[in-house]
Amino acid sequence: MLETEVKVLGAHLMTKKQQFLSEHNRLASLDMQATASMLTLFKIEKASLFKDKNWSIDKLRRPFIFWLTSLTPKEKEDIIKIRKV
Repeated sequence: MLETEVKVLGAHLMTKKQQFLSEHNRLASLDMQATASMLTLFKIEKASLFKDKNWSIDKLRRPFIFWLTSLTPKEKEDIIKIRKV
């Protein structure tokens, strides 16, 4: 397998939180950018989605976007502040 094919395959599977965050933010508009703190809270609140402990972009991105858009501006601000503490 070529190195570029491995990278594409690895990016498609998105098994790590940081990979998910990177891919989501690459695809998202500025107002939909996420932080690691947001992903942590999402995983806590939507634990049933993580039975396989995988951060699959195909499986989780849509539920994450729904969850993210349900947050109030104050909730988003509070999550971002947690990251800075």
